[in-house]
Amino acid sequence: MEVSDPLIAYKSIDDGRVISLIEMIRNGIKFPSFHLFAVKTPFSMSEWSSFLHISDRTMQRYTKEKRTFDPLQSEKIVEIALFYNKGTEVFGSPEKFNSWLETDNLSLGKTKPKYFLDNSFGIGLLKDELTRIEYGVLA
Repeated sequence: MEVSDPLIAYKSIDDGRVISLIEMIRNGIKFPSFHLFAVKTPFSMSEWSSFLHISDRTMQRYTKEKRTFDPLQSEKIVEIALFYNKGTEVFGSPEKFNSWLETDNLSLGKTKPKYFLDNSFGIGLLKDELTRIEYGVLA
């Protein structure tokens, strides 16, 4: 998951990139690659643990042993990375997007958007919200 990986270089995803993502997910994402991306986000390792449905202690072991995430966890990392990169694009900067992620949102039931990142339905809801923001439909 380096800067040149399709995960980070999110613009358009053609079939070739989708196949690359599928292979990356199947092989699992190594902790050092995940960490390169994770430190660019506003999320703590504890929040990442919650998103990936693993304990803080397990995340600490992944950190210490530089383990590889299983395919389910890897898929969630890719989903969040694609969402995060799209959000940064829509808002124009990581700082503005990070602020949005941390702010209670009326259209999301007065909940911070980041609290929806622990499941695919939540990420889908946030993607829909980004699309509305991108096209100026705020209601």
